[in-house]
Amino acid sequence: MQQLLSEDSKVIAVDFDGTIVEHAYPKIGKEMLFAFATLRELQKKGHKLILWTFRDGELLTEAVNYCKENGVDFYAVNRNYPEEVYDLNMSRKINADIFIDDRNVGGFLGWDRIWQHLHPEGGDFYHQLVNAAAHKNYREKDTSFFKKLFGK
Repeated sequence: MQQLLSEDSKVIAVDFDGTIVEHAYPKIGKEMLFAFATLRELQKKGHKLILWTFRDGELLTEAVNYCKENGVDFYAVNRNYPEEVYDLNMSRKINADIFIDDRNVGGFLGWDRIWQHLHPEGGDFYHQLVNAAAHKNYREKDTSFFKKLFGK
């Protein structure tokens, strides 16, 4: 059974290579500055962290174990929730509120900026959407006569 999130808690999908650690695939690179400290603090704030990575098999197990050794035990790995059964007919896209990945437009921000962006001054969760309308699955239609007539 999935644990319910508080209003401020989010599901955050996190990449491994180039994000938690420097690129050294298939080896495990050096930790990115503040990666594990930030991830542990995000967990303390109640966020569910999903490891979302290209790695699979033994390479994935090594990455998961490396994270556990550094105090980060993910809610799920390459799945939306721990009990989800991977099916080749199913998309690997994770249903997360936020994705932290070095392949973002503009590149990886760095863990210090990610923390400051999500929890400024250590306070409540804050995630500013640049284009909030892009995060809606539909738009409610206003069918009023004046709206149709004047477009207002």
